[in-house]
Amino acid sequence: MSTTDLLERYYAAFNAADWESMLALMTDDVRHDINEAPTQTGKAAFRAFLAKMDAHYREQAQDLVVMATPDGQRAAAEFTIHGEYLKTDDGLPPAKGQTYVLPVGAFFEVRGGQIARVTNYYNLADWSRQVGG
Repeated sequence: MSTTDLLERYYAAFNAADWESMLALMTDDVRHDINEAPTQTGKAAFRAFLAKMDAHYREQAQDLVVMATPDGQRAAAEFTIHGEYLKTDDGLPPAKGQTYVLPVGAFFEVRGGQIARVTNYYNLADWSRQVGG
């Protein structure tokens, strides 16, 4: 499978809220660089992150564009996240079902045909403005 196919499967699983399929595409020691938060390592940490996100947000990645280096070891994705803020997340504005739309950039390292690093960037101030924070 090519790196672009790998990432397209990753985002298809994301949009389907199929967390186990997402995790199956990752190395056991996956590094997750979370926007405005500490880096986490490993599938267990990523699984916990997904569970927390699932409790607080409902999101879909749309307008996905994936790019990869010729050797497939590095890749990037750009997309628009369409979300709904379901439950108040610690340190963030109160949730009341607000919707938001944000551009997102994501960067990946791939090792042995699996995702070894995920780094996401979006504008938290814009998100906060959209949800009324």
